[in-house]
Amino acid sequence: MALLGGKKDEAPSKPLFKREEDFVSTRPGEVHTLLGKGSEFEGKLTFEGQVRIDGKFNGQIVTKDVLVIGDGARVQAEIQAGTVIINGTVEGNVRATQLIELKQPGRVKGNLETPSLSMDRGVIFEGSLKMENIGKGGGNPPAPGEKK
Repeated sequence: MALLGGKKDEAPSKPLFKREEDFVSTRPGEVHTLLGKGSEFEGKLTFEGQVRIDGKFNGQIVTKDVLVIGDGARVQAEIQAGTVIINGTVEGNVRATQLIELKQPGRVKGNLETPSLSMDRGVIFEGSLKMENIGKGGGNPPAPGEKK
């Protein structure tokens, strides 16, 4: 006897269990991974999507997406990302292909390289800043009056 009028040999049209990836939201602005307060991590972090660090991190961070350094976080790293938002403390060089945002009470000790920078009043920044369109890889822009 078949249940619900279906044939015995038919497989269900939808799986009974959802994979963990099915629950991960892909809406912009949402954090996909969190290194919470009290956590400590050392090594190389490579990821897709948005990651937020609220604990301690030491090493290297590489992504084309968004990295958020939360208030109270302590990061000693070489960072390469699409967008970097810093609310905590960062020691190391930061290279962003899109944007770096330094938010109060953020502290940065290191060199920044980005085509676009936003810095709140009260942020502490010790280092150098290089602003050019590093995401395009087209070299330096032409000098004023010079054709490309």
